[in-house]
Amino acid sequence: MSRLLLRLFISSSLWLAASSRAEHVILTGGPALRQWENLRVPADRHDHWWANFVRASTLRIEEIHRAYGEDARIVWLVYRPSYRTRGTEDKTPYTNWITDLAKKNQAKLIWVTSGDSLIHAINSRPTNAITTFDFFGHSNRYAFMLDYSNDIMAVSTAWLHERDLPRIHSAVFARNAMCKSWGCHTAESMSAAWRNAIGIPLEGAVGATNYTIVGQGQLPSVSGVWAR
Repeated sequence: MSRLLLRLFISSSLWLAASSRAEHVILTGGPALRQWENLRVPADRHDHWWANFVRASTLRIEEIHRAYGEDARIVWLVYRPSYRTRGTEDKTPYTNWITDLAKKNQAKLIWVTSGDSLIHAINSRPTNAITTFDFFGHSNRYAFMLDYSNDIMAVSTAWLHERDLPRIHSAVFARNAMCKSWGCHTAESMSAAWRNAIGIPLEGAVGATNYTIVGQGQLPSVSGVWAR
């Protein structure tokens, strides 16, 4: 009996330790500049609203707090350069607003400025800590595009490509971590590369995703299907 109690105590202690360091990581890419997008035909224009990805992220934060409790640890990684330049264009302090949103939603805000700084931020998380991971932003089948049509029209100058995934330390993810990309086309290639490099599934879109409903308080939908 004493051995059984000891095993139960050890198991409970390990579970509590794992729960106490569990983190929910949200990565938010940046918006395009209107000076570039307004040159395109209307059907091809992006990011009329600067906060599509930010609002989707806070909706997900609210969802995590409902599911895991108000004390759930949120780590919010945001690509700062695009919000700084879009803020300059719109004459609005978007980076200050995002800082205030992080405080309001009890999230630890970490600004990233490149693919390299993103990888460093992920690898800096504790071992087995990342319990959920979500990406909101532009993407194609091969990469999360942190920037798109902000620095150069219709071009990304900062990204996390599937070729970069082996640089991410898989040990920072919990064994059964739930990972999802809310960008376009991820499941058409990058999801398989993620599983090969990190060892856990990444749910993503086959087809494009729709952010127009985000302003109505709904997470993005997919034109095709969600897949891994």
